[in-house]
Amino acid sequence: MESSASQLGFFRKNRVKLAVSAIITACLLYALWKEDMSLVPRREAFSTVKWWAVPFYPVTLVVLHYFRAVRWRFLLRSFADLPRRRILAVSWIGFAAILILPLRIGEFVRPYMIRDKGKLSMSAATGTIVAERIVDGLFVSGVLAAALLWVPTLHPLPEKVVGLPSVSVSTVRASGFIVLYVFLIAFATIAVYYFARSWARRATLFVFGLVSKKLAEKLADTASKLADGLGFLGRPRDALPFLFETCMYWGLNAFGMWILAWACGVEHADGTPIHFAEACALMGMLGATILIPGPPGLLGLFHVGIYCGMTFYFSPKVIEGPGSVYVFLLYVIQLVWTLACAGYFLRDPKAREELREAEHDVEVAAADPEAAKTAEAP
Repeated sequence: MESSASQLGFFRKNRVKLAVSAIITACLLYALWKEDMSLVPRREAFSTVKWWAVPFYPVTLVVLHYFRAVRWRFLLRSFADLPRRRILAVSWIGFAAILILPLRIGEFVRPYMIRDKGKLSMSAATGTIVAERIVDGLFVSGVLAAALLWVPTLHPLPEKVVGLPSVSVSTVRASGFIVLYVFLIAFATIAVYYFARSWARRATLFVFGLVSKKLAEKLADTASKLADGLGFLGRPRDALPFLFETCMYWGLNAFGMWILAWACGVEHADGTPIHFAEACALMGMLGATILIPGPPGLLGLFHVGIYCGMTFYFSPKVIEGPGSVYVFLLYVIQLVWTLACAGYFLRDPKAREELREAEHDVEVAAADPEAAKTAEAP
């Protein structure tokens, strides 16, 4: 009885978020249905799968997500030296929150959970997340741009994305370069605030002060706090290991995607299997696509990213057959793995309590940013 009451309380407390999530998901699914793109492959498409090779992909997920989680310690080290297990627990719970919650608001869970009064403030933790996201964005968009420039594609390229007839391939290609430019600008902006803070603050107050002095001061204060996350760049003992583990994370990501694509039978018209460089391109396209705030579980958005990437290298027959199985298994395995890891660490009552506090403070911050300042460490 108590469990039922608690579940009812959860639904009442989160009814607005759940309603928004349902609306976003329904709209995206309707759009994909109108585009005639199925999220579940036809049964006969599974006939090409080498099932004995599929388990190799979850093995790569274990290792790459370890590096994805623990590399955060190098960004946090200037504020606090935290146990690796705590970083793993908070990171894997946070990754699940990013996946489950809509519009990527789960990004705030990690800094809220890791903060430590007197040692690590909310703004400092958020700055490290911003730095991590910018580095990841530069890496994955750089890989995508390089692939679009140098990895051979189909000739001629189709005009439209397979499964998405309203999306042109030329638009997808241009968007890949735009994402890189956006991250370069973001990195340059934060870097200027870190290395030339006084000048950057004066410039912000002058430019945005023409519109609103209050807005200019708020932007300058926010940028200054977020720029602290780049502090690791001034410490080679942190910067080099962080960049190495970031390369390991993304390199294993591409390797795992390559192995799974081969296991699903994704190959060229001449029978040659997918090349590793093409798997890197798919990873880059997927990484760029899921940066878009979307529905819970990235449902549909995840699939769109891979379909856009495959259109550059494979025929419609391959994409609609083995390719559709590849996207399906890639999505399901990642979803199950992410939720399973979070569930493992949420067995700890302390982790559950931290998550409840984080959820509450995220709601407070969304409703009243001024009230959220009380969550900051003194």
